[in-house]
Amino acid sequence: MNQTRVFLIVAWLMVAMLLWMEWSRERNAPSVPPATETTTVTPQGSPVAIPDAVPGLGPQAATTVPEATPEAASPPGIAPSVVGNDDESVVVQTDVLRLVLNGGEVRSAQLLQFFTAKDAVDSPVELFNLDPVRYYVAQSGWVSAQHAAPDHQQGFVPENAQRKVSLTNAAAEISVPFIWQGPDGVSIRRTFTLERGQYAVKVRDEVINAGQDTWQGQIYRQLIRKPLEIKRGYTNPDSFSFNGAAWFNNEGYQRRAFDKYLKDGKVNQRSAGSWIALLQHHFFSAWIPSEQDEVTISLDQVSGLNLIRAVGPALQVSPGQRAAVEARLYIGPKLVKEIQAQNVAGLDRAVDYSRFSIMALLGQFLFWILSKLHGVFGNWGWSIIGLVVLVKLVLYPLSATQYKSFAKMRKFQPRIQQLKERYGDDKQKFQVAMMELYKKEKINPMSGCLPILVQMPVFFALYWVLVESVELRQAPWFGWIQDLTARDPYFILPIINVAVMWFTQKLQPAPGMDPMQQRMMQMMPLVFGVMMALFPSGLVLYWVTNGALGLLQQWWMMKRHGENAPAKPAAPSVE
Repeated sequence: MNQTRVFLIVAWLMVAMLLWMEWSRERNAPSVPPATETTTVTPQGSPVAIPDAVPGLGPQAATTVPEATPEAASPPGIAPSVVGNDDESVVVQTDVLRLVLNGGEVRSAQLLQFFTAKDAVDSPVELFNLDPVRYYVAQSGWVSAQHAAPDHQQGFVPENAQRKVSLTNAAAEISVPFIWQGPDGVSIRRTFTLERGQYAVKVRDEVINAGQDTWQGQIYRQLIRKPLEIKRGYTNPDSFSFNGAAWFNNEGYQRRAFDKYLKDGKVNQRSAGSWIALLQHHFFSAWIPSEQDEVTISLDQVSGLNLIRAVGPALQVSPGQRAAVEARLYIGPKLVKEIQAQNVAGLDRAVDYSRFSIMALLGQFLFWILSKLHGVFGNWGWSIIGLVVLVKLVLYPLSATQYKSFAKMRKFQPRIQQLKERYGDDKQKFQVAMMELYKKEKINPMSGCLPILVQMPVFFALYWVLVESVELRQAPWFGWIQDLTARDPYFILPIINVAVMWFTQKLQPAPGMDPMQQRMMQMMPLVFGVMMALFPSGLVLYWVTNGALGLLQQWWMMKRHGENAPAKPAAPSVE
């Protein structure tokens, strides 16, 4: 097979794959609801039935979880974005988080070390918010078939008088307690504990039974939000990342995009060692129960809001006894080190490099290399260049074979042209004669394609690494590149990429190529240049560096194995 034709096919397959990815995003994009629907509020407390009977409460227990919906009004108070009763809310701040808590909900969460824009230091990223247009909260409550229990809407009140609490310089952590007092002598104390430098909030519920009867109940934890309305297109990095729910249980890592939330059916899965999360570009929230706790995970939609819930474990507390359950609520960026520090199975998949395990592992491996290089260079741009050098060194045996093949084919290109002129329009005889020449001269036209095919998974995996890694968010290289996850503002790297591809194309042989193929090949640098102009600049930096090193290596191989070697007599004709 003609080597250049194979290269052309591979290149166009790459373009087609990227275009298909964008087309899929456009086709599956959720429709924007009318403005009147964004503020629709259903009555508080309308029940949503738990899919399964609650273990420990009887097989027919009619337990319900109150519906989670945004309130309608926003009274003045703690923060403009917070809706609710100020008397029951507490603002707590550490060096990395500012939260608004009311016992049953985390109503606001600001990430104090991440900003909406690079220079907007007074505008931190906000995840949780009670604004009906951007509604997103974490909730937790209790259900019981036989006894009174607090839900996330009402019941818990602050145990202390303080309504604003900050972590002092001398303290390593801060705790905010809430209390619910039941009618039968049962109380539940909920304590939020925040640690310095940590995005995981410890949430401990202690049931204290001072009554006369055994109390039975089951905790639920849920995340609920209005789906983000994301502008689709190559120029918006947010549109490339996965947005939806994710969870992990004994069936492994699973996820469901917001625009397909219930299209594949509802979820009802029970296991231990599970967690639930809502993911978006660079940030996420997750409820992480204790490893030994069994929970039932379900998805639901409530008044245009998407919800993921974990119910369990159930507690049975005898009179005079107490029992406790603990969980962590992660609210923050997808920092790999922070996530790994949680020591939770599968939580690293929240950094969603791919839904496919193999590609996700490749992405994790590439980021591991990048992070090690960053420890050396202290700059993510130079780390990307270092990664290219390492990839080139690993693939050197393959690329050396590739460029030797190119050099030989370029050397024998005049003879191939003679064969083409000899056989004219008889393409079959021309192909047979050309294959005979390749065989005699030990030229493998396919050897040039193998390095390209090997690099394609690396390219796509690195693409997702650069898109998904919050470590690279707003990270500069030097000069005009001040955000490696955004496109090149002046298109300098894409222009360099066009030049590199053009010079590389001039060095590559084109034996037997017809005029149509030649025109297509001439278009390739421009096609890739336009496409790369809209990619993250870090990815274009990788591709430009890879192409430039490949061009240099190819030029050297051409000098070494091409023109300096004597040509052999023409191959015999095939009649």
